Amino acid sequence: MKIGACVWPFKWSPPYEETITRLAKANFDAVELMAWEESVLGDYYTAEEIKNLKSIIAGHGLELNLFYLPYGEAASADASERQRYVEMAKRGIDIGVELGAPIINSTAHLPFGLPYPRINDRVSSQIFTVDVPSGLDWKGNWEQYTDVIRECAEYAGQAGVMYTLEPHPFRYGANADGLLRILETVDSPHLGINFDPSHLFPMGEMLHVAIYRLGDRIRNCHFSDNDGETNRHFRPGKGKMDWKSVLQALKDTGFSGVISLELEDVPGVSRGPNSDPGPFAERHPREKALPSFEEEYFLGRAYLQDIADEIGF
Repeated sequence: MKIGACVWPFKWSPPYEETITRLAKANFDAVELMAWEESVLGDYYTAEEIKNLKSIIAGHGLELNLFYLPYGEAASADASERQRYVEMAKRGIDIGVELGAPIINSTAHLPFGLPYPRINDRVSSQIFTVDVPSGLDWKGNWEQYTDVIRECAEYAGQAGVMYTLEPHPFRYGANADGLLRILETVDSPHLGINFDPSHLFPMGEMLHVAIYRLGDRIRNCHFSDNDGETNRHFRPGKGKMDWKSVLQALKDTGFSGVISLELEDVPGVSRGPNSDPGPFAERHPREKALPSFEEEYFLGRAYLQDIADEIGF
């Protein structure tokens, strides 16, 4: 079982060289890079910087398992916005390929780009809802969205990499059924799933059942725990998830990819100025995670490894 880590809980924004070294010293097997904003694709991931990052990753014996694209309005009702997303995604795929990432990932998208509330506010809201204008063409929006995802997946396939979607509350692909519908409609061997249980669990999924249903379309995992009411990202073992069943299901379905710990809501975490601050960032940005932050990762990794050893995964 390969266990990696995402750079952004350690350092929200680039540069990431120091963070990669930090992860290597913490004995992770792999690292994930990302661009939170479209401007970062050109401003940070230059040809010179890509060469530098590849050298640092290789020099530490790490694997770059995934490159995360900026969010964009792939399901907008505006054709120009959808096209802008496609062009951005293609630039991001090209950068990911140059970096050596076998997987290019995007969070699934909101229908029509509607401004849904954060699921973390659900437990404290008297009324939790979203305003939906009348007269929207839902069938048309679905077809437009899956056309966008198909174009991105095919472009990734031509470049020799996999394009994955990550489920997220209230979006197309918010649960296993939504993901399976996207996979069936897009019908591309180059489209896979980045399995994130902290996004699926509050949507009512039994996680091991979702794994069995998605099967070999799962290409990467983001692991964190939560209470099933929010999508807070605690370390495995601190929430309500049944991790033994999760790992058993991954073993049974032949998963051989990287499990990346993504602990966004633990003490000492890094947070950007425009991110959901979570309970441990005191609603102020923190440029990089505190030195004590690694301890949460060590505990989470050890917890998962003990279960993996028990079931022979």
